[in-house]
Amino acid sequence: MGFKQLINCEALLNTFKNKQLVKNSKKIQSLLAVVMLSGTNLVMAQSASTADSVTAAEKSDMWTGVAYYGMLFLVACLCVAIFGKILKVYDLSQKMQGKKGLNWNNIMGIGCILFLVAGLAGAIWSLTVQGSMKLPEAASAQGGDIDDMFNLTTVLTLIVFFITQIALFGFLFWYRGSDKRRAYFYPHNNTIEKIWTIIPAIVLTVLVVFGFFTWQKVMDTTPAKNDLNIDVTGHQFNWELRYPGKDGKLGTVNYTLYSGNNILGIDFKDPNSWDDLKADTLVLPVNHSIRINLHAQDVIHSFYLPHFRVQLNAVPGLPTFIKFVPTITTAEMRMKTDNPKFEYLLYCNKICGTAHYNMQRVVRVVSEAEYQDWIARQKPYLTDALKKELKLVGTTSPVLKQVPNRIALNN
Repeated sequence: MGFKQLINCEALLNTFKNKQLVKNSKKIQSLLAVVMLSGTNLVMAQSASTADSVTAAEKSDMWTGVAYYGMLFLVACLCVAIFGKILKVYDLSQKMQGKKGLNWNNIMGIGCILFLVAGLAGAIWSLTVQGSMKLPEAASAQGGDIDDMFNLTTVLTLIVFFITQIALFGFLFWYRGSDKRRAYFYPHNNTIEKIWTIIPAIVLTVLVVFGFFTWQKVMDTTPAKNDLNIDVTGHQFNWELRYPGKDGKLGTVNYTLYSGNNILGIDFKDPNSWDDLKADTLVLPVNHSIRINLHAQDVIHSFYLPHFRVQLNAVPGLPTFIKFVPTITTAEMRMKTDNPKFEYLLYCNKICGTAHYNMQRVVRVVSEAEYQDWIARQKPYLTDALKKELKLVGTTSPVLKQVPNRIALNN
């Protein structure tokens, strides 16, 4: 072998090594990504273990259930694999003895029927058992329309599901391979093409039109005089609530005014902000139009009230709002659910970080009289510490009675 050939071989060997190195590095990177993801999930799971709302026994039952069904699935897969190997060995032994082997077409056809029966049984079980865990009736005026839309979509989807699955596996069994017939090549049929194009188009049109009108009702932006404006601001990992005072108007906010005492960045140059109130619980008067003004300070959060069928993303730098009318008080829902400790809850429906699971607020729907009594006991957002920070000096103010004169800002 010549000198040039040795050099070429060495170059090829180096190229191969480099390719292997790149391939191995990609594998290492993928492995690291999996490890980091698993570590993040572990941290989130450990953080979640500190939640007061879930007991140790409930956590144990949850993980026992997951582990049990996971192992059950693996055992089932192993049994199927072993059974398949046994059949394969039996088939080979028959052929070695000069006998006719197994009819694999019949075996596959029977397997399809068994899979169809097991799948339909699982689907029916899921509908009856898991379906019973659905939320109680909608507690808002708009929630009924959303439930109707979901129910219609579910019914149509289930009809298509059962028809297509029965037809698919039924045809696989009925027209399984046989020595007595051959597959017929059927390249095109205009009638069939029209049927499976027109019918789905009609169904989807019904769903889209129905959804459009439901969306119009839910996202009604028509201003109403009796709207109760509430500011809800999401940040990792809490919801901040701000109610209007006696003037019924909320002051403006400005992100440049954020501080330790002014965590919402309220602009107190706006007189409407002087009597704004802060709250720890989202209290709503029943049968009253509620307008939730949404803000986010860091990442995308999602304002989610499942019992009211209300959800809207809170996006940093993009204030938005959603309106709804609560129709069932907390006391009434406790009676309906037969749960004296029932509470409506506000969740974040975006995975916004490790403590996302615990980003909650209690929501309480009360009568108008109870609401007025509650709002009268809330403290103003403009605390003494904030007044000192903003260097508020005053003369007479119709809103802040405790300030002798009028409010001015010296900053």
